[in-house]
Amino acid sequence: MYSVLIPTYNYNVTELVIELHRQAKELSLDFEIIILEDGSVEWVEENRKLDTLQGCKYIQLSSNIGRSAARNRLAEEARFYYLIFMDCDAIVQHDDYLQRYANFFREQSVVVIGGTAYDESINDPRYSLRLTYGRKREANLLYHNREDKYSNFATFNFLITKDIFSQLKFDESIDGYGHEDTVFGHSLHEAGYTFFRIDNTLLHQGLDDNLTFIRKTEESVVNLYRLYTTGKYPYLEKESKLLHSYLQLQQKNLVRLVSLAGRILKPFLRWQLCSRTPSLVLYDVYKLTYLCRTATAN
Repeated sequence: MYSVLIPTYNYNVTELVIELHRQAKELSLDFEIIILEDGSVEWVEENRKLDTLQGCKYIQLSSNIGRSAARNRLAEEARFYYLIFMDCDAIVQHDDYLQRYANFFREQSVVVIGGTAYDESINDPRYSLRLTYGRKREANLLYHNREDKYSNFATFNFLITKDIFSQLKFDESIDGYGHEDTVFGHSLHEAGYTFFRIDNTLLHQGLDDNLTFIRKTEESVVNLYRLYTTGKYPYLEKESKLLHSYLQLQQKNLVRLVSLAGRILKPFLRWQLCSRTPSLVLYDVYKLTYLCRTATAN
Protein backbone atom coordinates (compact mmCIF):
# COMPACT_ATOMS: atom_id res chain seq x y z
CA MET A 1 0.00 0.00 0.00
CA TYR A 2 2.56 2.66 1.03
CA SER A 3 6.29 3.18 1.56
CA VAL A 4 7.77 5.70 3.98
CA LEU A 5 11.14 6.83 2.60
CA ILE A 6 13.78 8.57 4.73
CA PRO A 7 17.19 9.59 3.38
CA THR A 8 19.51 10.32 6.29
CA TYR A 9 22.95 11.81 6.69
CA ASN A 10 24.68 11.91 10.09
CA TYR A 11 21.37 12.06 11.96
CA ASN A 12 19.66 9.83 14.50
CA VAL A 13 16.24 8.87 13.11
CA THR A 14 15.32 6.45 15.91
CA GLU A 15 12.58 8.60 17.47
CA LEU A 16 11.10 9.44 14.08
CA VAL A 17 11.00 5.85 12.81
CA ILE A 18 9.65 4.34 16.03
CA GLU A 19 6.70 6.75 16.03
CA LEU A 20 6.04 6.13 12.32
CA HIS A 21 6.19 2.38 12.95
CA ARG A 22 3.69 2.65 15.81
CA GLN A 23 1.24 4.58 13.66
CA ALA A 24 1.72 2.24 10.72
CA LYS A 25 0.89 -0.80 12.86
CA GLU A 26 -2.29 0.90 14.10
CA LEU A 27 -3.31 1.85 10.57
CA SER A 28 -3.41 -1.84 9.57
CA LEU A 29 -2.39 -1.29 5.95
CA ASP A 30 0.54 -2.88 4.14
CA PHE A 31 3.56 -0.67 4.67
CA GLU A 32 7.31 -0.44 4.72
CA ILE A 33 9.73 2.10 6.14
CA ILE A 34 13.04 2.42 4.31
CA ILE A 35 15.99 4.30 5.80
CA LEU A 36 18.81 5.15 3.39
CA GLU A 37 22.06 5.97 5.18
CA ASP A 38 23.72 8.24 2.62
CA GLY A 39 27.41 7.84 3.44
CA SER A 40 26.97 8.78 7.11
CA VAL A 41 29.73 8.38 9.69
CA GLU A 42 27.63 9.37 12.72
CA TRP A 43 24.65 7.57 14.33
CA VAL A 44 25.11 4.60 12.01
CA GLU A 45 24.93 1.93 14.71
CA GLU A 46 21.83 3.50 16.26
CA ASN A 47 20.01 3.74 12.94
CA ARG A 48 21.02 0.22 11.87
CA LYS A 49 19.08 -1.26 14.81
CA LEU A 50 15.86 -0.04 13.18
CA ASP A 51 16.29 -2.82 10.63
CA THR A 52 14.99 -5.24 13.28
CA LEU A 53 11.55 -3.58 13.34
CA GLN A 54 8.93 -5.44 11.34
CA GLY A 55 8.39 -3.68 8.02
CA CYS A 56 11.56 -1.59 8.29
CA LYS A 57 14.48 -1.80 5.89
CA TYR A 58 17.88 -0.19 6.46
CA ILE A 59 20.24 0.53 3.56
CA GLN A 60 23.75 1.82 4.16
CA LEU A 61 25.76 3.48 1.40
CA SER A 62 29.51 3.71 1.78
CA SER A 63 29.68 7.14 0.13
CA ASN A 64 27.36 10.11 -0.10
CA ILE A 65 25.40 10.22 -3.37
CA GLY A 66 23.53 13.45 -2.66
CA ARG A 67 20.00 14.59 -1.98
CA SER A 68 18.49 13.97 -5.41
CA ALA A 69 20.12 10.58 -6.03
CA ALA A 70 19.22 9.38 -2.53
CA ARG A 71 15.53 10.08 -3.07
CA ASN A 72 15.59 8.42 -6.47
CA ARG A 73 17.27 5.34 -4.98
CA LEU A 74 14.64 5.15 -2.24
CA ALA A 75 11.82 5.25 -4.80
CA GLU A 76 13.50 2.43 -6.72
CA GLU A 77 13.71 0.34 -3.55
CA ALA A 78 10.06 0.99 -2.61
CA ARG A 79 7.66 -1.92 -3.11
CA PHE A 80 4.43 0.04 -2.80
CA TYR A 81 2.52 2.56 -4.91
CA TYR A 82 2.16 5.45 -2.46
CA LEU A 83 5.45 7.05 -1.46
CA ILE A 84 5.81 9.27 1.61
CA PHE A 85 9.10 11.17 1.61
CA MET A 86 10.46 13.04 4.61
CA ASP A 87 13.76 14.52 5.71
CA CYS A 88 15.65 12.82 8.50
CA ASP A 89 15.59 15.83 10.86
CA ALA A 90 11.83 15.64 11.32
CA ILE A 91 9.64 14.76 14.28
CA VAL A 92 6.04 13.53 14.00
CA GLN A 93 3.68 15.92 15.75
CA HIS A 94 0.27 14.43 14.85
CA ASP A 95 -0.95 11.08 16.22
CA ASP A 96 -2.80 10.57 12.93
CA TYR A 97 0.03 11.69 10.64
CA LEU A 98 -0.06 8.57 8.46
CA GLN A 99 -3.86 8.46 8.51
CA ARG A 100 -4.02 11.98 7.07
CA TYR A 101 -1.98 10.81 4.09
CA ALA A 102 -3.91 7.52 3.91
CA ASN A 103 -7.03 9.55 3.09
CA PHE A 104 -5.47 10.02 -0.37
CA PHE A 105 -4.68 6.36 -1.00
CA ARG A 106 -7.82 6.05 -3.14
CA GLU A 107 -6.37 8.50 -5.68
CA GLN A 108 -4.74 7.07 -8.81
CA SER A 109 -2.22 9.91 -9.17
CA VAL A 110 -1.62 12.45 -6.44
CA VAL A 111 1.03 14.77 -4.98
CA VAL A 112 0.45 16.24 -1.53
CA ILE A 113 2.71 18.41 0.63
CA GLY A 114 2.17 17.91 4.33
CA GLY A 115 4.07 20.99 5.43
CA THR A 116 6.67 22.04 7.96
CA ALA A 117 6.27 23.32 11.51
CA TYR A 118 8.61 24.69 14.16
CA ASP A 119 8.50 24.22 17.91
CA GLU A 120 7.13 27.49 19.28
CA SER A 121 8.90 26.94 22.60
CA ILE A 122 12.34 27.24 20.95
CA ASN A 123 13.62 30.81 20.93
CA ASP A 124 17.37 30.31 21.16
CA PRO A 125 19.04 33.39 19.58
CA ARG A 126 21.70 31.14 18.05
CA TYR A 127 19.00 29.88 15.66
CA SER A 128 17.03 33.12 15.28
CA LEU A 129 17.46 33.43 11.50
CA ARG A 130 16.52 29.80 10.79
CA LEU A 131 13.50 30.02 13.08
CA THR A 132 12.33 33.35 11.68
CA TYR A 133 12.64 32.14 8.09
CA GLY A 134 11.00 28.82 8.90
CA ARG A 135 8.05 30.27 10.79
CA LYS A 136 7.34 33.24 8.52
CA ARG A 137 7.91 31.51 5.19
CA GLU A 138 8.22 27.72 5.22
CA ALA A 139 5.40 27.20 7.72
CA ASN A 140 3.28 30.15 6.53
CA LEU A 141 0.50 29.06 4.18
CA LEU A 142 -0.39 32.68 3.39
CA TYR A 143 3.16 33.23 2.12
CA HIS A 144 2.96 30.15 -0.10
CA ASN A 145 -0.41 31.23 -1.48
CA ARG A 146 1.05 34.63 -2.48
CA GLU A 147 3.97 33.06 -4.29
CA ASP A 148 4.11 31.04 -7.50
CA LYS A 149 2.74 27.67 -6.44
CA TYR A 150 5.08 25.73 -8.71
CA SER A 151 8.24 27.29 -7.29
CA ASN A 152 7.27 26.43 -3.73
CA PHE A 153 7.43 22.67 -3.90
CA ALA A 154 9.05 21.37 -0.70
CA THR A 155 10.75 18.01 -0.26
CA PHE A 156 10.70 18.01 3.55
CA ASN A 157 7.42 16.10 3.85
CA PHE A 158 5.31 14.98 0.90
CA LEU A 159 3.24 12.15 -0.59
CA ILE A 160 3.49 11.14 -4.24
CA THR A 161 2.34 8.15 -6.25
CA LYS A 162 5.00 5.94 -7.77
CA ASP A 163 3.80 6.43 -11.34
CA ILE A 164 4.36 10.18 -11.14
CA PHE A 165 7.71 9.89 -9.40
CA SER A 166 8.99 7.26 -11.82
CA GLN A 167 8.10 9.53 -14.73
CA LEU A 168 9.91 12.59 -13.34
CA LYS A 169 12.44 11.73 -10.60
CA PHE A 170 14.84 14.26 -9.10
CA ASP A 171 17.44 15.71 -11.42
CA GLU A 172 20.70 14.10 -10.32
CA SER A 173 22.74 16.46 -12.48
CA ILE A 174 22.00 19.21 -9.96
CA ASP A 175 25.16 19.45 -7.93
CA GLY A 176 25.61 21.39 -4.72
CA TYR A 177 23.05 22.62 -2.21
CA GLY A 178 19.60 23.89 -3.09
CA HIS A 179 16.90 24.17 -5.78
CA GLU A 180 16.39 20.51 -6.66
CA ASP A 181 12.90 20.99 -5.17
CA THR A 182 12.27 24.02 -7.42
CA VAL A 183 13.20 22.01 -10.49
CA PHE A 184 11.06 19.07 -9.41
CA GLY A 185 8.06 21.33 -8.78
CA HIS A 186 8.39 22.77 -12.28
CA SER A 187 8.71 19.28 -13.77
CA LEU A 188 5.41 18.38 -12.13
CA HIS A 189 3.78 21.42 -13.70
CA GLU A 190 5.26 20.71 -17.13
CA ALA A 191 4.00 17.13 -17.00
CA GLY A 192 0.48 18.36 -16.22
CA TYR A 193 0.39 17.52 -12.52
CA THR A 194 -0.50 19.79 -9.65
CA PHE A 195 0.25 19.52 -5.97
CA PHE A 196 -1.57 20.92 -3.00
CA ARG A 197 -0.95 21.40 0.70
CA ILE A 198 -2.73 19.89 3.68
CA ASP A 199 -2.32 20.30 7.41
CA ASN A 200 -0.08 17.31 8.07
CA THR A 201 3.08 18.98 9.28
CA LEU A 202 6.26 17.49 10.64
CA LEU A 203 8.35 19.42 13.14
CA HIS A 204 11.70 20.53 11.73
CA GLN A 205 14.19 19.55 14.42
CA GLY A 206 17.63 19.89 12.83
CA LEU A 207 18.12 23.64 13.11
CA ASP A 208 21.17 25.37 11.67
CA ASP A 209 22.78 28.10 13.73
CA ASN A 210 22.75 31.56 12.16
CA LEU A 211 26.17 31.45 10.50
CA THR A 212 25.59 27.94 9.16
CA PHE A 213 22.24 28.99 7.72
CA ILE A 214 23.87 32.01 6.06
CA ARG A 215 26.57 29.75 4.60
CA LYS A 216 23.94 27.36 3.22
CA THR A 217 22.04 30.32 1.83
CA GLU A 218 25.17 31.41 -0.02
CA GLU A 219 25.61 27.88 -1.40
CA SER A 220 22.01 27.90 -2.56
CA VAL A 221 22.47 31.27 -4.31
CA VAL A 222 25.57 30.00 -6.10
CA ASN A 223 23.71 26.86 -7.15
CA LEU A 224 20.83 28.92 -8.50
CA TYR A 225 23.24 30.97 -10.61
CA ARG A 226 24.96 27.82 -11.91
CA LEU A 227 21.65 26.22 -12.85
CA TYR A 228 20.54 29.32 -14.71
CA THR A 229 23.80 29.75 -16.64
CA THR A 230 23.66 26.15 -17.91
CA GLY A 231 20.73 27.19 -20.07
CA LYS A 232 18.87 23.97 -19.13
CA TYR A 233 16.44 25.71 -16.79
CA PRO A 234 15.23 28.91 -18.51
CA TYR A 235 12.01 28.95 -16.47
CA LEU A 236 13.99 29.83 -13.34
CA GLU A 237 13.92 33.44 -14.51
CA LYS A 238 10.17 33.52 -13.85
CA GLU A 239 9.93 31.07 -10.98
CA SER A 240 12.72 32.49 -8.82
CA LYS A 241 12.02 35.95 -7.43
CA LEU A 242 15.71 36.25 -6.59
CA LEU A 243 16.86 35.49 -10.12
CA HIS A 244 14.17 37.73 -11.58
CA SER A 245 15.40 40.65 -9.44
CA TYR A 246 18.99 39.98 -10.50
CA LEU A 247 18.08 40.00 -14.19
CA GLN A 248 16.27 43.31 -13.75
CA LEU A 249 19.46 44.77 -12.26
CA GLN A 250 21.41 43.28 -15.16
CA GLN A 251 19.17 45.04 -17.69
CA LYS A 252 19.87 48.34 -15.94
CA ASN A 253 23.63 47.67 -15.71
CA LEU A 254 23.46 47.80 -11.91
CA VAL A 255 24.86 44.36 -11.05
CA ARG A 256 28.40 45.58 -10.30
CA LEU A 257 27.11 48.48 -8.23
CA VAL A 258 24.91 46.19 -6.14
CA SER A 259 27.79 43.74 -5.82
CA LEU A 260 30.00 46.52 -4.45
CA ALA A 261 27.26 47.66 -2.09
CA GLY A 262 26.95 44.09 -0.88
CA ARG A 263 30.64 43.92 -0.05
CA ILE A 264 30.42 47.16 1.90
CA LEU A 265 27.22 46.19 3.72
CA LYS A 266 28.22 42.59 4.38
CA PRO A 267 29.41 43.11 8.00
CA PHE A 268 26.24 45.02 8.91
CA LEU A 269 23.93 42.57 7.15
CA ARG A 270 25.54 39.56 8.80
CA TRP A 271 25.38 41.26 12.20
CA GLN A 272 21.68 42.01 11.74
CA LEU A 273 20.83 38.54 10.44
CA CYS A 274 22.56 36.97 13.45
CA SER A 275 20.71 39.20 15.91
CA ARG A 276 17.74 38.17 18.05
CA THR A 277 15.36 39.80 15.56
CA PRO A 278 16.66 39.17 12.03
CA SER A 279 14.88 40.94 9.17
CA LEU A 280 13.75 38.79 6.27
CA VAL A 281 13.77 41.90 4.08
CA LEU A 282 17.49 42.27 4.79
CA TYR A 283 17.87 38.53 4.31
CA ASP A 284 16.50 38.96 0.78
CA VAL A 285 18.83 41.91 0.24
CA TYR A 286 21.77 39.79 1.35
CA LYS A 287 20.84 37.05 -1.13
CA LEU A 288 20.49 39.53 -4.00
CA THR A 289 23.82 41.21 -3.29
CA TYR A 290 25.46 37.80 -2.97
CA LEU A 291 24.02 36.73 -6.33
CA CYS A 292 25.44 39.90 -7.90
CA ARG A 293 28.82 39.17 -6.31
CA THR A 294 28.67 35.63 -7.66
CA ALA A 295 27.87 36.84 -11.16
CA THR A 296 30.64 39.45 -11.23
CA ALA A 297 33.17 36.88 -10.06
CA ASN A 298 32.44 34.65 -13.06
